[in-house]
Amino acid sequence: MPYIDESPTMSPQLSARGQDSGDGVSPTPTDGLGTGGERDAGKGLEMRKLVLSGFLASEEIYINQLEALLLPMKPLKATATTSQPVLTLQQIETIFYKIQDIYEIHKEFYDSLCPKVQQWDSNVTMGHLFQKLASQLGVYKAFVDNYKIALETAEKCSQSNYQFQKISEELKVKGPKDSKESHTSVTMEALLYKPIDRVTRSTLVLHDLLKHTPADHPDYPLLQDALRISQNFLSSINEDIDPRRTAVTTPKGETRQLVKDGFLVELSEGSRKLRHVFLFTDVLLCAKLKKTAVGKHQQYDCKWYVPLADLVFPSPEESEHCPQVHVIPDHELEDMKMKISAIKSEVQKEKANKGQSRAIERLKKKMFENEFWLLLNSPAIPFRIHNRNGKSYLFLLSSDYERSEWREAIQRLQKKDLQAFVLSSVELQVLTGSCFKLRTVHNIPVTSNKDDDESPGLYGFLHVIVHSAKGFKQSANLYCTLEVDSFGYFVSKAKTRVFRDTTEPQWNEEFEIELEGSQSLRILCYEKCYDKTKLNKDNNEIVDKIMGKGQIQLDPQAVQTKNWHMDVIEMNGIKVEFSMKFTSRDMSLKRTPSKKQTGVFGVKISVVTKRERSKVPYIVRQCVEEVEKRGIEEVGIYRISGVATDIQALKAVFDANNKDILVMLSDMDINAIAGTLKLYFRELPEPLLTDRLYPAFMEGIALSDPAAKENCMMHLLRSLPDPNLITFLFLLEHLKRVAEKEPINKMSLHNLATVFGPTLLRPSEGESKAHLTLASDIWSHDVMAQVQVLLYYLQHPPISFSELKRNTLYFSTDV
Repeated sequence: MPYIDESPTMSPQLSARGQDSGDGVSPTPTDGLGTGGERDAGKGLEMRKLVLSGFLASEEIYINQLEALLLPMKPLKATATTSQPVLTLQQIETIFYKIQDIYEIHKEFYDSLCPKVQQWDSNVTMGHLFQKLASQLGVYKAFVDNYKIALETAEKCSQSNYQFQKISEELKVKGPKDSKESHTSVTMEALLYKPIDRVTRSTLVLHDLLKHTPADHPDYPLLQDALRISQNFLSSINEDIDPRRTAVTTPKGETRQLVKDGFLVELSEGSRKLRHVFLFTDVLLCAKLKKTAVGKHQQYDCKWYVPLADLVFPSPEESEHCPQVHVIPDHELEDMKMKISAIKSEVQKEKANKGQSRAIERLKKKMFENEFWLLLNSPAIPFRIHNRNGKSYLFLLSSDYERSEWREAIQRLQKKDLQAFVLSSVELQVLTGSCFKLRTVHNIPVTSNKDDDESPGLYGFLHVIVHSAKGFKQSANLYCTLEVDSFGYFVSKAKTRVFRDTTEPQWNEEFEIELEGSQSLRILCYEKCYDKTKLNKDNNEIVDKIMGKGQIQLDPQAVQTKNWHMDVIEMNGIKVEFSMKFTSRDMSLKRTPSKKQTGVFGVKISVVTKRERSKVPYIVRQCVEEVEKRGIEEVGIYRISGVATDIQALKAVFDANNKDILVMLSDMDINAIAGTLKLYFRELPEPLLTDRLYPAFMEGIALSDPAAKENCMMHLLRSLPDPNLITFLFLLEHLKRVAEKEPINKMSLHNLATVFGPTLLRPSEGESKAHLTLASDIWSHDVMAQVQVLLYYLQHPPISFSELKRNTLYFSTDV
């Protein structure tokens, strides 16, 4: 496809280098003082050496730990074939699975890296070593998949064999070369966790190395590639491998583990409550943090618990008696987002002006309250828990990915031999008391809880091409959805077409996703279900089966390049191939006039209407007609992204004034047609409501007196050039007709104003510089005002062109 050919190469290793890589020659050592840039580069290279020296020391300790783990393996194997074996060969193979391979990989890595660090100079390259190490993570995947069974086998063997118990309780780990300690004693259980811990450590080191490696250094693209592979691997690892133990025992006398915890919204007695939910090996516990006095130890209050042996997920038919979900209107959520971003801007301005800490704290408190409201009221996807003994519970989640993670984690634990039980008040108190110490999620996921030095995330547009998928066992009707995080929770942003009856879907669809402080991208792969009997009663949608899901971090360094970056997400044996590139907010706000004036995109509206001898551009009339014909009842029309390649194809056809436009429109996906109309207005060299009148529109909408506002807003419409005014009124009536179908298409006047307001009003580049401050001002005062201007006209009784022109006397107030 042509859009892939823009990339300089299909190899992520090379394309990750970006446009600043030069010719790949490493920088020469600096002589004397040098320039500031050279000093910075020298400082960066010195930091690299410090990072590597620390990592090398920890790598030596890790190799010694692996050696200690391997030490008893040989004698155990030797006794396995005798008449008195300590363990069977099968048990040995299970417990020590892949340890030898991991040891050899790291020994080779250490032996190659050590001389480079010891004989350090600015020309040293070692990115290839980290890239090779990352490419061997498949061995770790096998180890991780076997980890739980290895632990369980070691535990059972310790209980049944005293000799093995003695061995596994005191393994001797050799101390580092320079250390005074010759050996330390460590348990086998602790050593078996070391490989999992190591991957996280290696990923952090790659982050640090990349930070201190110049972009034009030969190592940079190799480290970038290694980091990408490591992050993807970490995302794919199951979350239930953490070996932390509580001091609490289950009714069967076994140790109880915390497997997963997090904040969820529960619908309780008709209202939404934020709960901290803890999943242990045999019980799900729902708690809330108690209010305590300052300085007092914080504690949880248990709201309810369900033993996993009694827990079931009710089918839609069985959930009749559960309370129905009250969904908050989209416009209320959007209003709150605007408020939060406006406060965020104020906080940044106060900090920039070195404002009073009390004022900043007051703003932050307000922001937390608003973000908390959003977190509580946004989720709408039901997740039902039922206790066989009668009671049902309902959580609301914002993401299907999250719902699937909780369900899968519970179902994995339910495969074990679990027994029903009732906790005594003392047992419940002890278990609830352990939650505070064991929790892995400490803060409510809102930006006001973030430290100042934490990444604010990305603001702008992420372009994603979902290419294809492999690894399905049998043919199915398959599609993907894309989710990104914003304002502390994940939302679904795009969906591919359904590829029917295949094991290797080839979607090759491109999407433009708006990012609002986003840090992660999730891809979910579904099998489409056409069975009407499996209808979900909550939202009247068929419940499709999740075949796989995966997540990657949106690393600003890796993503912010003009070139496409190709990647693969692995999920349950399925591989989804995709490409992405990022456009920052300030780049995406540019209105660039077209160099050729023969087309319609990027050409002044007056030029187009004059050439066509029409009052409203042909492209606007045709797209509106098609949407009203077959898209007016489409859920999320104008909000859901159309496939970018389809939009570009329509753009080319309209620009060339091709005879086949009508045929192409009738065959095209309706979201692509809606997207083409939005793109046309977005690419006008000047906004439809003009640069000249923009400041007046901003002042007019801020007026408090209704009569003054009416007078001003109508006077401004009259001041527009005729082609702009007639086109605006034509679009206004169309959007009102779309909003009439809100019960079906879920697009209110407010939703439509949010989509079209900035598109019709945002000033062109020269004008917008005064209005743009921070990248995170995406929902700033300006954007809020742009939405409010359009909303004012959408809520106004019908406005006719002739009447507007006739009533010149009434609208004579000068602005």
